[in-house]
Amino acid sequence: MLDNNNAVVIATFALYFVAMFVIGVVAWKRSSDFSDYVLGGRSLGPFATAISTGASEMSGWLMVAMPGAAYLSGMSSFWIAAGLLAGSLLNWLIVAQRLRVYSFVANNSLTIPEFLAERFQQHTKGLRLVASLFIIVFYLFYTSSGLVAGGKLLNTVFGMNYELAVILGTLAIISYTFFGGYLAVSWTDVLQGIMMLFALVAVPIAAVMEMGGIDASLASAQAASPHVLQWFTDAASGESLTWIAIASSLAWGLGYFGQPHALARFAGINDHRNIPFARRVAVSWTGIGLVCALMIGVLGNGLFPDGIADQERIFMFMVDMLFNPVVSSVLLTAILAAVMSTADSQLLICSSTIADDIYKAVFRKHASQKELVLVGRLAVLGVSSVALLLALAPGSDVLALVSYAWAGFGACFGPTLILSLYWKRMNQWGALSGIVVGGLTVIVWSRLSGGLFDLYEIVPGFVFSLMSIVLVSLTTAAPLASVARQFDEVQFELQEKQQEVTA
Repeated sequence: MLDNNNAVVIATFALYFVAMFVIGVVAWKRSSDFSDYVLGGRSLGPFATAISTGASEMSGWLMVAMPGAAYLSGMSSFWIAAGLLAGSLLNWLIVAQRLRVYSFVANNSLTIPEFLAERFQQHTKGLRLVASLFIIVFYLFYTSSGLVAGGKLLNTVFGMNYELAVILGTLAIISYTFFGGYLAVSWTDVLQGIMMLFALVAVPIAAVMEMGGIDASLASAQAASPHVLQWFTDAASGESLTWIAIASSLAWGLGYFGQPHALARFAGINDHRNIPFARRVAVSWTGIGLVCALMIGVLGNGLFPDGIADQERIFMFMVDMLFNPVVSSVLLTAILAAVMSTADSQLLICSSTIADDIYKAVFRKHASQKELVLVGRLAVLGVSSVALLLALAPGSDVLALVSYAWAGFGACFGPTLILSLYWKRMNQWGALSGIVVGGLTVIVWSRLSGGLFDLYEIVPGFVFSLMSIVLVSLTTAAPLASVARQFDEVQFELQEKQQEVTA
């Protein structure tokens, strides 16, 4: 793709990799125990929390899959963006502050499974183990989607063998996640998030200038794909969107409530009173990114009216066409940053889950802090190896992998976390049923098709999970008095703090 300018791109990529590794080493020296490795000692400021949350949530799919979907289906992809933006805002409003306070009160819980076990004071390991297994299963698919995106980038830019490209990208991500933990992941995500936003804004502006203004650009796109500007028509097929298609697109927003890597950012902020500021920054970042990704795909029709072999590479081809080699290398590095910003967060959550919720909770209750950090680092290697094997499968599709994992997390943990933060009557059996029912519904529903089964699996998964939590909680014993008392104390503290913020 950039045959004559590979030296510039290689130099930029190399400089970026060195910067990531240096950050990992610095974070390693500041991580003294397992709490530092998993949540950075809850020391991250609001701006860093906001940008790193946005970068880890959006991942490479924002710069690979989303523009690709818009290039193929046109403005009908808007409904996915609308659902995601609404979901991001509601997650910050409904979950963020309560989870920050409650996770600390619940014996300073470091992971979502640990929080649920402490929240219900249920220490038979069952709830914690089941939650951990679902996290690992769905993260294997999610992490592999990032590796696929990275492989497509390196393959497109350098003509590198796809398998080799995926392996190199995996090694780069492991390098700093292995050493630095949460601080390395969060600090690198801030840099990566800024790079992503710069690239997403720059490309559509350059495309409009190249085609002679916004009106001419949209006219060119429409000439290449007649339905590209229609919100209720799929540009690829020319068919009107059904209610199932629109509902499925909007339902992407439900996934936010159950993403462990984003929820870890809420728990790791230095003060829950900083969450309103962090929310404004994060939601603004997400909104701008989604709009620009959508426009890149739409405008790409005007620049490539004859089509391209793989629509998920449209961003890369536009960068190559519109910018000189130096700028192109920076913008292409932003795609790599997008991939790494989520894959590193996912690897960290998996490693902390294996170390804390499986190794310590099930096998070594009195494991030392050093031992847990070592197990966490070894888990990074193990999980990344399995995700690598999934990514190497022929025909891997970024959007399909993200869609499946996103639905799995949203259905498993979304209803469970929301109700655990707001409903005093919920008990451990309700939480367990919600996770199992939500996860199994997604797995089964995704394998069915036709009629109602074309509805995105996150919808039935979320609804059935919610129903099972309520039904099982009400038909089993009420929570212990100590749990109810703790719940009331947390709600009172939240109300007092909210009054302080308002005043």
